[in-house]
Amino acid sequence: MSGLSGSDITVDDSCLIALQELKSKREINTVVYRLDEPLRTVVVESQANLTHEEMLGALPADEPRFVVYDLHFAASDGARRSDLVMIFWIPDGALPAHKLAYSGADRVLQDLFDGIQVTVRATDLSQLAYNELASQAV
Repeated sequence: MSGLSGSDITVDDSCLIALQELKSKREINTVVYRLDEPLRTVVVESQANLTHEEMLGALPADEPRFVVYDLHFAASDGARRSDLVMIFWIPDGALPAHKLAYSGADRVLQDLFDGIQVTVRATDLSQLAYNELASQAV
């Protein structure tokens, strides 16, 4: 387990392993992370090769999640690129205690995860539209 001093949040080792698989193997393009009950440990919820729409569909309407997504897009010069995007999904309908716990976990993950090119905080799916993410990646 990895954690940072002064934080009650720990990160299960499987989270870093999943991130490394995403970065190296290209068999998956999405890792979804969640906090376990009692909201103290970040764990892997799923690893998959998802379309953008499927990734959005994997986000619960009323619970926060973290997603690392390998976004493929065309840069302004027309070149094909991909960036690792970390999404902090915190829907308005989430319980206040969950929002608070996930905010603490977000800081821990930001310090722990390397190789992330874009970080997005979203409360609504419209903020995660493909064009929206691609515009932040360039």
